Order: sequence, then structure tokens, then C-alpha cells
Amino acid sequence: MPDFPIVDAHLHLWDPQHFAIPWLDGNATLNQRFTPVEYAEHSQGIAIEALIYLEVAVNPHYALLEPVWVAQRAQEDPRIKAIVAHAPVEYGERARSFLDALVATTPLVKGVRRLLQGESAADFCLQPDFVRGVQLLGEYGLSFDICINHVQLPAATELVRRCPQTSFILDHLGKPKIKEQVLEPWRAQMRELAALPNVICKVSGAVTEADPAHWSSADLRPYVEHAIEVFGEDRVAFGGDWPVVLMASSYRRWVETLDELTAQLSEQARRKLWAENAKRFYRI
Repeated sequence: MPDFPIVDAHLHLWDPQHFAIPWLDGNATLNQRFTPVEYAEHSQGIAIEALIYLEVAVNPHYALLEPVWVAQRAQEDPRIKAIVAHAPVEYGERARSFLDALVATTPLVKGVRRLLQGESAADFCLQPDFVRGVQLLGEYGLSFDICINHVQLPAATELVRRCPQTSFILDHLGKPKIKEQVLEPWRAQMRELAALPNVICKVSGAVTEADPAHWSSADLRPYVEHAIEVFGEDRVAFGGDWPVVLMASSYRRWVETLDELTAQLSEQARRKLWAENAKRFYRI
């Protein structure tokens, strides 16, 4: 366990009785209330300095209500320092009206995530309007969280290249095939993405890409170590992915596993991974 307070750069909260969240339907583990109260129980004994909330794919009708609800939760737990909200960037210039309304909801909004992992077209994010919408984020001082699966890495890399004034962070290591222990072409594609200066990598979501019932730290090691190698100690950040992580691990076990996998890093590099890089990226 890190011996200093950490920043969790990837936290979800929800109440299915408050917002419609269709993807939770039928999921006995996740289709329940997860608020700061439950998070405090699951993270007991872990020194956590700050939390970054990531949008949870609520029904689009609720998209502008979500950050307002999270800002209220931040009054309950002031460690919530930033919100990454949904925005329909695929509308290009027409997304401006949404972004204007979004940034007016709460000053905690620091970034946008428009989920890509479920899109059938690997190059969905390269549609001209989508690219333009992401370019607009730089004007608003907002970052973009890239949530994809591994086959979308080349397109995501091109998106980052076309939006040099926007800051990006890759969620969940790009969702490689950890369960099958497939490293290529993910490894080469991650190196190509990391060559771009306006993107960093979130070390998160690894356990849910592994065999959820039988994973070990050895399964995760080559993926975690490669991400840290290619992005470098200044461009990686820890993410807990709670409560989604519960599909494969307790929150504490994931923290302890990553601590074990990064024990060889210098004290300075560990502090960057666990806290400082997330603070800088999300401007908290």
C-alpha cells in the first residue's frame, strides 16, 4: 500500500433510482447504489487525497444533470475535486451550445468523455464532426478521456494527432486482451500513441480485462510495465475504476496489486503515478 495519500483518477458514482443507466440493467453486482458512503466503506484504510469522477453513461436525457448531482456528492465528500462529464462532441461546432451549458453547471467540470468502446466502427472518432468537437475542448480548457477497446487504438492515436491543442488521457490502458495474454499489436500501438506529447495514460481497468475469477498480478505485469515504459513516469496516473472494478476485484486488492507491480519505481516516480500526474492533468 502506498505510504502517502493518493489520487484516484477514475471514480464512478451512481444511484440507479435517481438516473436511468441502461447498461446496469441485469447486472446484479453493479445495479445498486454506489455513492461516497459506499466508497468510504470499500476504501477504508487507504489514504486518498483526491478523487476524479468519470461520467457513467447515464441515459443522454440526464447528461447535464449528472455533473450537478456529482457536485452535490462533492459536498458530502470534498475529496471529489474534478468531474469528467459526457458531451456529444460528435456534433462538431453544434456541440458548442452543450459545452456552454456544461461548463456552467459547476466549476468542478474539468474534462469530457464521449464513450467510444461500444462503437462498431473502429474509426468512429475520426469523423470530421467528431474531430472538430474534440478540438473545441481545448478552447474550453477541457481535457478528453479516451475510453476505447484495443482495436480502436490506431484511430484514437490519429484523433490525438489531429487535436494538438486538446489534452488527452487514455483510460484503462486501451483495454488490451489481458485475459488472452495478447500483447501485439497493442504494445506497438501504445508506443505510437505515447510518442504524441498531448496524451497521458491511466493505469486502470486492468483487472476487468483479465480473467475476472482467476487473474494474478503476473497476468497484469507486462501491460502495466509497458505503459509506464512508453509513457514515462510523468505521463501515467492511477485509476481505481470503482465500482466497476468489483466485477473482478475488491478496490483494496487492485490498489495493493498495482503497488506491488510498481514497487521498483523510484519514490519520485511512485508519487507521480499515484498522485501528482493526476493533479496536474485534471488541474486540481
